[in-house]
Amino acid sequence: MEKKYNQITAMLAITKASLRATLRSPSSIAFSIGFPLVFILVFGFLGNSGGVSLNVVMDKNSDTTNVIYPALKSISNLKFKDKSDEQLKEDLEKGRITAIIKIVRSNNPAIPYTIELKSSESVSPQNLAVLKQIIQSVITGINAKMYPNMPSIANISNDIQKIPGRVYRTIDFILPGQLGFSLLSAGVFGVAFLFFNLRQHLVLKRFFATPIKRSYIVLGEALGRIIFQLITAVVIIVVGKIFFHFTLVHGIVTFINIMILSFLALIVFMGFGFIVSGIAKNESTIPPFANIFTLPQFLLAGTFFSIDNFPAWMQPFCNALPLTQFNNAMRAISFEGASLISVWKEIGILAIWGVLIYYVAIKTFKWE
Repeated sequence: MEKKYNQITAMLAITKASLRATLRSPSSIAFSIGFPLVFILVFGFLGNSGGVSLNVVMDKNSDTTNVIYPALKSISNLKFKDKSDEQLKEDLEKGRITAIIKIVRSNNPAIPYTIELKSSESVSPQNLAVLKQIIQSVITGINAKMYPNMPSIANISNDIQKIPGRVYRTIDFILPGQLGFSLLSAGVFGVAFLFFNLRQHLVLKRFFATPIKRSYIVLGEALGRIIFQLITAVVIIVVGKIFFHFTLVHGIVTFINIMILSFLALIVFMGFGFIVSGIAKNESTIPPFANIFTLPQFLLAGTFFSIDNFPAWMQPFCNALPLTQFNNAMRAISFEGASLISVWKEIGILAIWGVLIYYVAIKTFKWE
């Protein structure tokens, strides 16, 4: 009796061969593990703590009738936020706000105002130092222009009130970005080169001579890439955790959430690779096409620094990028302890990108 052809077995055989080929590829190892680890090591050794923005809030009880208040509001480095009391407390605890600034009248006629700061242990000491320097430069400027004969219009209180919170380190910002870098690189470059070469070397054509269905061919090759990339994600997270104390708030639960998020993001990013492999005419055109999708995201999606540093008119575009959504969700899960349900908005935007990308990929993908 003739044995029925097993599509699953054939697909798993393709997956095994694809994974083995990927592990033997120096470029895959370099882009997926090497480059991200280099960035993690560099930024990790630069310091174990470091802020990414100077988001501040002006205390509601501050004296705003003085010249200090408008001068501070005009500083572009200080991004003043309007928060409710409950949200403000939560943002302070999680390090989203650098400090609450309060301007009060003092009892000293020679120095009529005192500036008090309230912050959190989650905030980088470097950020607080920078904030104090900015405020002091504002005070110095006002003194020179308007009050040359006074000791100072204000001083900064040395007693900074700090509420409890997690210590926010440089690695807590850098590692999610580098994981996103790795996933996007593998999804675009890895898939593009893989399927282009399979088509060029007539491997796909040979597959057609077998009973395996086309969908299982794609799925088998994709699974090999996914397994390899999830292994690299584990390596990146373990290195960050062991050597630089990367924050995993809920331990193994947070780790599992990160892996699920990485899996979903990788599926979306691979769609870009399918598009590139379909539109590329030869192997030399793959990098330029791939960079059209990857380079803007590497630079604008909060991979190396916060998108708050960009002009306000550019930030909506930055926030619309799929890598931005992954980075934001990743940081919320790892440092703030958010669940996958809590980051439904970011996952939803990723899903929308996935639908659009795979619609284009289906239209452009070529078998021969």
